[in-house]
Amino acid sequence: MIDASKIIFLDNGATSYPKPEEVHVFMSDFYRKFGVNPGRSGYDLCLEAGEMLEGTRKQMAAFFNGRDFNRLCFAYNSTDALNLLIFGLLGPGDHAVTTTLEHNSVLRPLYHMARDYGVQVDHVPFNAAGHIEPEAIAARLRPETQLVVVNHASNVIGTVQPIRAIGKLCRERGVLFIIDASQSAGKIPIDMEADNLDAVAFTGHKSLLGPTGIGGLYVREGVEVRQTRAGGTGVRSAQHLHLEEYPYRLEFGTPNIMGIAGLHAGVEWIRKQGLETIHHREMALLGRLVEGLRRIDRIKLYCADDLTDHIAVLAFNVEGMDAADVGTMLDVDHNIACRTGLHCAPLVHEQLGTDKIHGAVRFGIGPFNTEAHIDAAIAAVAEIASTPARR
Repeated sequence: MIDASKIIFLDNGATSYPKPEEVHVFMSDFYRKFGVNPGRSGYDLCLEAGEMLEGTRKQMAAFFNGRDFNRLCFAYNSTDALNLLIFGLLGPGDHAVTTTLEHNSVLRPLYHMARDYGVQVDHVPFNAAGHIEPEAIAARLRPETQLVVVNHASNVIGTVQPIRAIGKLCRERGVLFIIDASQSAGKIPIDMEADNLDAVAFTGHKSLLGPTGIGGLYVREGVEVRQTRAGGTGVRSAQHLHLEEYPYRLEFGTPNIMGIAGLHAGVEWIRKQGLETIHHREMALLGRLVEGLRRIDRIKLYCADDLTDHIAVLAFNVEGMDAADVGTMLDVDHNIACRTGLHCAPLVHEQLGTDKIHGAVRFGIGPFNTEAHIDAAIAAVAEIASTPARR
């Protein structure tokens, strides 16, 4: 049996770990007491479950400064939410603009829309610092452009994109703008109004500190997402077609009430700690990590020269060594958990050139990491880099 207490977890870009103790306690207590199907009946247990669900809906809408909490729709995760948005907003003859920073949760739905419906897609590359320039987005817009999709914070290189400026130019051109907030929600503020967003997709299990299997999307008033699914809602069951009003428009079947409870507790923990406080602390640790790794021979850091507009995610390689081998040694020899490979974001690695060397090593810092963890990671990488090249 693995002793989890001895593991230094630096894979928070994949999922946050550990979770706040309050999340475990609230999830367990709520599900034990009120783990029934909300909104389907009028007995007390059902009403209590429904109140928590609606409370979380209001909580998440406010988290993104959304005006109408009913337009906050729950989904399984950000991939599920992005599928609802992309398949529900694009159609034959449309054009979409996205970036080379995207995760496959954006890339693959767009590839399917291109193959199956003839949607044309442009991928805007990031600059040398790892950022998307708004002017580069503007240059790709056409009369038939329906949608711009941008990964707010890269899950590979950690750079944060200028969504407010991109959103402004999209709004001026009458083009819908949505962001993938998988990495950013819970780390940096997101404001539907100030950032000129038409929709945001989020997941609960990363920086929002909830469990896996819960996420969602917020859709701005006036934006109508075409329904691509249908099923039970617990409301007006005799109606033949799926309900068109939000949130039912984009919610289907029994909700993940335990996941929603965990999401609620995670966001409440963030609120009490302070979003800026958490982010500032994580970035201080990232600065310590970057400074330490820069002193080691054979270490190649990607897009880490300037940590402004960044989250605490770092990609690197040990020259002459395969990233997977480095990850294995970090795990087996040093009890450090990280992520290696292409990180479900192949176009990032194609642009960096790391696709030809099987990707990179990624460290993702979370709210429960410490300076001791960072120092141990630096020492471990230094020891690994001192071994002869294996590639």
